[in-house]
Amino acid sequence: MPATENIDPRAKYKRVVLKLSGEVLRGGKFGDAIDGPTLERVCAQVKEIHDLGVQVCVVIGGGNIFRGLAGEQRGVDRTTGDYMGMLATVINGLALMDRLEKLGVNTRVQSAIPMNQIAEPFILRRAIRHLEKGRVVIYVAGTGNPYFSTDTTAALRASEMHADIILKATKVDGIYDKDPKKYPDAVKYDTLTFIDALKQRLNVMDSTAFSLCLDNNVPILVFDLNDEHAIRKAILGEKIGTLVKN
Repeated sequence: MPATENIDPRAKYKRVVLKLSGEVLRGGKFGDAIDGPTLERVCAQVKEIHDLGVQVCVVIGGGNIFRGLAGEQRGVDRTTGDYMGMLATVINGLALMDRLEKLGVNTRVQSAIPMNQIAEPFILRRAIRHLEKGRVVIYVAGTGNPYFSTDTTAALRASEMHADIILKATKVDGIYDKDPKKYPDAVKYDTLTFIDALKQRLNVMDSTAFSLCLDNNVPILVFDLNDEHAIRKAILGEKIGTLVKN
């Protein structure tokens, strides 16, 4: 089993939290909540860094199935909608677990909401032990509380686990001063401070997540998951995406 002492010397980070949005699993296909080939590609990238000996935690969103904020527009109470969104992350987490294990990667799913038949409860010491044994740990059901996003979950878990960095995989190749799809003159940042990200209200992670990372000195790397071997490039310290740090 890969362990920290067996980590590839080229790896810049030993323990990481990979933040995946639920939309990443959709694969751009309307109507398919989870696209099989896309799920395969995402899990293959996770396996790549796991094979380097890196300890990997994954926080998965549920926006491909249900988003709490969107529920309000359909007449669903925000708190109820957020719980529905948490359950959507469980579905995505189980899909990731199933595919990773078929690729030969031992995986554990830990849920912030007790559901003993399908996932372990989140227990910090148990999660760390899983990592030390070379298992990938997938966190589902957010923080278990409404009004907190899965971005905030990633910031919280990264702080608790003493992760070296949060790897936020998105559909854009970094952070821009404005929407690059709408404005051709948008400027991409190579690096950015948390304070600047908060001041400019850059809509990459919510302010609660940014503040947690600022207070606990957890850097965030934002990059495009569609870039082949993107996660591996990030682990090896290649120039990719935008780094947000103190």
